[in-house]
Amino acid sequence: MSTADTQLYTRGKYRLEWDRSRDGTLRTPYLQIVWYDESSGRNRYRSTGTAEIGRAEDELDRLYMERERGQTICAGCGRPYDSSAGWPVVQAISDYLIARENRASFESIGPRLRHFLKFLEDTDRLALVCDQVDETLIETFREWSGKQPVYLGNIGTPHQRALGTTEASVRQLAAAINFAHGRKDTLYPAGFTALPASAVSRSPVYRSNVAELARMFRYCLDPQGPEGEVWTEKMRDRQKLHRAALLRFLQISVATWCRPDAACDFSTDPKRAQWVSNARVIFLNPKGRVQTKKFRPSLPVPERFARLLDAHPPGYWVGVASVRKAFEAMLNEMGLPRDRETGTKLIRRSVSQIARPRIGEERWRQGEIMLGHQKASTSDIYALFDPANLGLALAVTEQIIEEIETLTPGAFTGTTPGKKLTSHEGRS
Repeated sequence: MSTADTQLYTRGKYRLEWDRSRDGTLRTPYLQIVWYDESSGRNRYRSTGTAEIGRAEDELDRLYMERERGQTICAGCGRPYDSSAGWPVVQAISDYLIARENRASFESIGPRLRHFLKFLEDTDRLALVCDQVDETLIETFREWSGKQPVYLGNIGTPHQRALGTTEASVRQLAAAINFAHGRKDTLYPAGFTALPASAVSRSPVYRSNVAELARMFRYCLDPQGPEGEVWTEKMRDRQKLHRAALLRFLQISVATWCRPDAACDFSTDPKRAQWVSNARVIFLNPKGRVQTKKFRPSLPVPERFARLLDAHPPGYWVGVASVRKAFEAMLNEMGLPRDRETGTKLIRRSVSQIARPRIGEERWRQGEIMLGHQKASTSDIYALFDPANLGLALAVTEQIIEEIETLTPGAFTGTTPGKKLTSHEGRS
């Protein structure tokens, strides 16, 4: 590009130039906007789509205003939006959801932001702009959210919304507004701060022992009618079929200590590369999925569970996107504590607590790796079985499985009732 080109028009770090070859001929008939990108250490180019200097200058002004001055330019008239009007929160949330649609965390992001949108609708604040969302308004949202019931399980009984659930919406809203700020849609980042989890959440303290875990397996394998009601074999078989997904959820949760979402997302489909039979190793994180903060580890598999996986045709192991309703029904029938003490993470928490004294505090890092709280120091999947890596955690898990199998024969050896599904039911 010639020196003369750099004098065509300049604003800030942006300038107009012709894209020329070494011999001076034009590579394109359109003027280019050129600027130095510090993050990549090289020049960036954007075509103006025109050879007219005046129109090219307008395109450069548009880019400058959007990137450097925080003013979004109307694509129709070419004029900046009225900065006093601000950027709508509804639009910021919509843009953020679109940008995060393909992320693994989208299933939790969506409901949290929709909860805030419901607040805007119920309180006639749909015209709210990002700059108006401050600590006072967030406190109003917290008060409103605390009065919104949560319905769990099959019985439709409302529960009080947890403070941590509300704060998750606040945290996600801040991310959406900060995303809009990064795009120069709004002048300022989020003007509020979400409360830390330690201030609004209390971890459940209830844990099941081996005997109670065995009862859960018995609930699936040997269903009994309510007190005073006798079920026929046909009725019992129907219940076994209904509880098949819950049984498979219990099996993988005990065998791997994994989170409920990872259990339902596990598949034996070779394309997902999660089950390596000859190595007896599970990759809880499927091929092609980016790891998140909730790290999904690669783990050695207890032999009893490995045999079940070998007998399973390619497809999702649990077979449904969620077993929450079935789990809630089991808790109700077993008379276990509720009020958020016994959610689907109960199996993961209980197995890890049973295993901890057996592994020992000096080797508990193996337990942390099983839980995904620490990452294994080896990339060799065969080395996972070494007692110095996860071999001790594997041995303890196999002990727990043997004890469950003794109390409830068939828990890890019987044929799982029902058809093995190759895709999640109810998942689009």
